Amino acid sequence: MAVHDVLSREQIDAELATLPGWRFRLGGLAAVLKCPTSAMALELLARIGELAQKANHHPDVDWRYDTLFVALSSHDAGSRVTARDAALAKSISAAGKDAGAVEEPSRLRSLEITMDTDNIEAIAPVWAAALGFVAGAPDDLRDPARRLPTLWFQQTATPNANRFHLDIYVPASEAHKVLAAVEEAGASLDRSHAPSFVIATDAQGNRLCICSEEGRDA
Repeated sequence: MAVHDVLSREQIDAELATLPGWRFRLGGLAAVLKCPTSAMALELLARIGELAQKANHHPDVDWRYDTLFVALSSHDAGSRVTARDAALAKSISAAGKDAGAVEEPSRLRSLEITMDTDNIEAIAPVWAAALGFVAGAPDDLRDPARRLPTLWFQQTATPNANRFHLDIYVPASEAHKVLAAVEEAGASLDRSHAPSFVIATDAQGNRLCICSEEGRDA
């Protein structure tokens, strides 16, 4: 089942059309559920646990006071999005509605640390040992507990003098607002790779990328 129920990007977009509070990011589905009270957030967390146990498919849920940050992907399918993720997302949204939760996709953010290198194999083992990470895709390392940001190695023959930068993923629906704020704060923007990502450079030459789900495969 892990192989056969993986969704294409077109299928993911079709599912998201019925899930207005969810977004596709970094290979998974994500939502933010804000509850009326902290106690109600805990009750919703317990309900999500029940739904997950019944489906035998378990999301990552981060409880922060009155808000739950939920992420769904299928580990047995290489952390890709499957039909099981879409089905559980629908169940979670229904449970959230019953609990009086408000979906706030504008608050979604995820972070990936990026390092320029001309030889991934020469350096990846050092970082894996130091961080306790494991190989994910051929060009990244991931926290097995899925708590810390992914470390992605950007293969390039001409590494930037500042080899580290941050890839900040935001929903495509919010990207223009974030980019406007970043530019107003003093960054210069390189939009040559938009809408997948826009390179922002601060006044001291430090780079970051504002990334969205647009133009990306599942």
